[in-house]
Amino acid sequence: MPEQQNTNGCTEESCAGCAHADSCSSKKEDFREPENKYSSIKKVIGVVSGKGGVGKSLVTASLARMMREKGYTVGILDADITGPSIPKMYGIHEKARGTEEGILPCIAKDETRIMSVNLLLEDESAPVIWRGPIIAGVVKQFWTDVMWGDIDYLFVDMPPGTGDVPLTVFQSLPVDGVVIVTSPQDLVRMIVKKAYNMAEAMHIPVLGIVENYSYLKCPDCGKKISVFGESHIDEIAEELGVPVLGKMPIDPVLAEAVESEKFYESDNQYLSGAVNKL
Repeated sequence: MPEQQNTNGCTEESCAGCAHADSCSSKKEDFREPENKYSSIKKVIGVVSGKGGVGKSLVTASLARMMREKGYTVGILDADITGPSIPKMYGIHEKARGTEEGILPCIAKDETRIMSVNLLLEDESAPVIWRGPIIAGVVKQFWTDVMWGDIDYLFVDMPPGTGDVPLTVFQSLPVDGVVIVTSPQDLVRMIVKKAYNMAEAMHIPVLGIVENYSYLKCPDCGKKISVFGESHIDEIAEELGVPVLGKMPIDPVLAEAVESEKFYESDNQYLSGAVNKL
């Protein structure tokens, strides 16, 4: 009598040794795309936010800088196709070059490897007016067609929200974890939970939360001023069971590093606690 196929309570471990693994209807479909044959990426970290305007790209670049300072090889995949900002932060205005084997990422002065749609456009100020499936396809190509080389940490700067691109990244890339970026405001609980719940639904670990614009430090007396209201991030993080990786103030030094396009020289100590979580 042939062995019965049991589809109740299947796990990855049980499926691995099952004779029906290839034909089982309960097996999850794998949408992950293969990385370029000239890429060897050890960890992929997504940086997400439930809404725009919270400084997600600043956090992405800060995390990349911290790991670069620790001696790791680092790359940034700018998946915010319609609002790319990473290349300008690093003072990169050249165009990415390609070969028959793929696309070469641009190299910042601190040797961070960067790929962004701005590095492919003739005019970097031209708007990207593309529909969702095309944008998602470009993000996939940044994974499959870019020759990243040997990378210890690849940070993916996501567009805000829970739309096509975050879904594509979660499904197509082997994301090891995500960092959620938010700011102090009345809606923070709902916004953080949206990002958290999407990661949970996609079975992606949430490494922690970063609160940006947490406060402004008075240059005269040193008093911390809560410009956007009192922070509730600690209680939200406790409720979700994830750590707070850092609370970033409105810092003129970091703002100047962005404006002068010299973020490769920046040192964001507000996120020093995040290093051991990545």
